[in-house]
Amino acid sequence: MKIAVCGKGGSGKSTIAAILAKEFQRRNQRVLVIDSDESNSGLHWMLGIEKPPAPLMEFVGGKKKIQDKMIAGFTAEGGDTSLSLWKQNEIPMDGIPPIHAAGPDNCRLVVTGKIDRNFEGCACPMGVVAREFLKKLRIDRNEMVIVDMEAGIEHFGRGIESSLDAVIAVIEPSLESLSIAEKIKALTEAGGARFAGAVINKVRSEQHQDLLIQELTRRDITELGCLRFHERLVDNGLSGLPVDLQETGAEAGAIADQLLDFVH
Repeated sequence: MKIAVCGKGGSGKSTIAAILAKEFQRRNQRVLVIDSDESNSGLHWMLGIEKPPAPLMEFVGGKKKIQDKMIAGFTAEGGDTSLSLWKQNEIPMDGIPPIHAAGPDNCRLVVTGKIDRNFEGCACPMGVVAREFLKKLRIDRNEMVIVDMEAGIEHFGRGIESSLDAVIAVIEPSLESLSIAEKIKALTEAGGARFAGAVINKVRSEQHQDLLIQELTRRDITELGCLRFHERLVDNGLSGLPVDLQETGAEAGAIADQLLDFVH
């Protein structure tokens, strides 16, 4: 199953992606986490991985080569606009070069690419890499893919969601967060993909939780579960420590159950 975690900037989507990865790992699934956000930098330590792997961008020749391929594909008559970057038709989990996959065998991390320098240009090449990699990635019954998407909705213009089994939105107690979730749902469905619903994150009171559920219902968005505000998760985030399933308790399990029910 391939699941994308989306949300506005600061919505804690990377935390939710890491928590889901750890939960499915606990259930004896082989998990591959794909960091498709070109700006964040902390997903590896949330997963307990010492350092991130070499970006997939390098696997396919770097940003400049991909940009050249994009230009050629869009300007040459009969050019290949699908930009198939790998020669093989499928890439199994075990077929990812070790330099591009960090972590233990049952929970590894792949990074598509990052913005590292001034005047580097747009992030479109990273989106192309993510789309083509997900399109070719083959998973078996006991394997799970969690994709931490870039913040916002720009990635929907690149067709990344077309290779996913489910898209979820992470929301926090704000009207802007709800509005982004509504757009994520509309864009997911318009692109022919499946929108599973929203995960509520960092609520401090039952009043806020009830209000968010009410607003999600009004927008015809399924609530997949709620992760309340946990001081220890915040402390771990400040210290660069992994997420802790003992802290989230049954909350992570309930969200995972909802996702499995949706897909199956």
